Amino acid sequence: MIILASGSATRQSMLRSAGVTFQVQVLPVDEAGIKSAMAQETDNPARVAETLAEMKAQRVSLKTPGALVVGADQMLDCDGVWFDKPASRDDAARQLRRLRAKTHRLTSSVVAVRDGRRIWHHTDSAKLTMRNFSDTFLDRYLDQAGDGVLSSVGAYQLEGLGAQLFMLVDGDHFTILGLPLLALLDFLRENGELIR
Repeated sequence: MIILASGSATRQSMLRSAGVTFQVQVLPVDEAGIKSAMAQETDNPARVAETLAEMKAQRVSLKTPGALVVGADQMLDCDGVWFDKPASRDDAARQLRRLRAKTHRLTSSVVAVRDGRRIWHHTDSAKLTMRNFSDTFLDRYLDQAGDGVLSSVGAYQLEGLGAQLFMLVDGDHFTILGLPLLALLDFLRENGELIR
């Protein structure tokens, strides 16, 4: 049995579309507290993403003996500043203005845990450059995108209307969406969870 320890509709959709059968179980993790504590120790967003992914999987694994639990997390870093999902439309507008005409890095990490023991992980990054869009475009984008911008770090969804925000994308599409899917599928095949 595969359990995804993530409430992300995008991650769930990617796995379903790839033909993976899984259950979803999410237990709370103090992400803000962990990020704040880790910011004192490291400036490496990949390490933070991996730690958060593992903590999510560990929490669920301890309650589901024998199951393969997959946790995932993503960090957005721009000029050394870490971004979170926006809390409001105004917060989304502020984030997008800070990212406008700049290159930022999205790092996604996925961790597999069984019986409380980490057995695999993979982390990947992509670089994205936003175009120098106008405030008029930004307002129209936020009107059209609606509350969807609140569900993604950086306040955009590249797979939809958010594509108009960018001038250059360098990296794996699945990593940008928040799950290094191809590496995960390979791991699942190697471990007999999917047909080879």
